Amino acid sequence: MLTSKQRAYLRSLANSLDSQFQIGKGEVDEQVVRSLDEYMTTHELVKITILKTADEPASQIAAQLSQAIGAEVVQIIGRRLVFYRYSPKLAKQGKSMTVPF
Repeated sequence: MLTSKQRAYLRSLANSLDSQFQIGKGEVDEQVVRSLDEYMTTHELVKITILKTADEPASQIAAQLSQAIGAEVVQIIGRRLVFYRYSPKLAKQGKSMTVPF
């Protein structure tokens, strides 16, 4: 669980990120989850865009993805989602983000 200071820090980092994934019409399927899971092993922070054609609201999609990939929802603004997941692989390489306590 992230504290408000940690969320604020991660939001500031995500501000300069471009969206790496787009989710549109149809449900969140296994392929999207697998791709996102792979991406998050090498990147701890990801921004996702929900297209206007999506059938479900952004908050519901965020909850589904968060549970499926084991990540924390940092921010939901309109159709943009930001997720954070600690990566042990990056920590071993010394490239892990240091999130304030």
